[in-house]
Amino acid sequence: MIISPPLKVYFNFILQSVLPEIFSQTADIPRKVPLFLAPMEEITNYACRNISRKFGADVVYSEFINSDALIRNCKKAYSKLIFYAHERPFGIQIYGQDLHSMTEAAKIAASYNPDLIDINAGCWVKKISHRGAGAGLLRNIQHFQEIVSSICRSVSVPVTVKTRLGWDENNINIIEVSKILQDCGVQAITVHCRTRSQKMAGTPQWQWIEKIKSAGIFVPIIINGGILSIQDAKNVIRNTPADGLMIARGAIGNPWLFQEIKCFLSNLPFSTISLSEKAACALEHFILHIQNISETKAVYSFRKFLSSYISGFPNVSVHRTELMQLKTKSEIIHLLTALIERK
Repeated sequence: MIISPPLKVYFNFILQSVLPEIFSQTADIPRKVPLFLAPMEEITNYACRNISRKFGADVVYSEFINSDALIRNCKKAYSKLIFYAHERPFGIQIYGQDLHSMTEAAKIAASYNPDLIDINAGCWVKKISHRGAGAGLLRNIQHFQEIVSSICRSVSVPVTVKTRLGWDENNINIIEVSKILQDCGVQAITVHCRTRSQKMAGTPQWQWIEKIKSAGIFVPIIINGGILSIQDAKNVIRNTPADGLMIARGAIGNPWLFQEIKCFLSNLPFSTISLSEKAACALEHFILHIQNISETKAVYSFRKFLSSYISGFPNVSVHRTELMQLKTKSEIIHLLTALIERK
């Protein structure tokens, strides 16, 4: 099935109408570039999504959700489906390798009325990809096509796919995959510009976005992989025809990267974030985080964010050692309050 222009309308609405007035068209940058917070396991929870939204993320996602766990009525999997109206546009990402499980999981996800359902075809982790899920779908294109087609037929919300260039350097099949996905009816494709074998290392091959576009792919192409700084974002915006940017690791403990990119897009100056402001943002993030889970889990799971937030502080190694020993809410609040007040 070739996706017709009307089927693209809803996703194009997400891509364009959610953008604030800050985006302007200039001779240097003649297009709008929406910003997406990538779905990440144990990262893109409620607090992370809302902090990212505050600083300019246009679309946010759930953590990725195991399709088998959903159809087994796993409580943890179902908890990841929950979101609030102020988080829209919101996407739910599912992963798996079984046709029936993925289709039924998509139906369950659709019942929560997200703005889109995303299929994970990019996770490189061995326990997932070597079982045929995530990037493992790239090793069996026919099966991949059957899963995507089934989901597109079974739900009424837009379906998107996040994938990679291929399994390894000898099997880069992103153009073939993109054509198949477009014909299945997906309404956008996010491309992590590395292969599965590269994992999160190596230079991302952003030049493939131009090749995909030149191959006649007309659904929006969102670029992902290696966008860790404002300079990375500038390089992508200036040198690729990507329709959007998806930020993953670059946003962990650094949500103002979204704001910095938007300032660049609008030709506005960006004010450097002070150490005190970083600590204040970390405290706000932690308070949001602890509202939704137990204190013990919140303290433990927030360490990865806090470690990034305090990057750049004097004696940062001392603070990192200290934070690994924190066990209570009051200890984290005390540490961050002290950093906020430090002159």
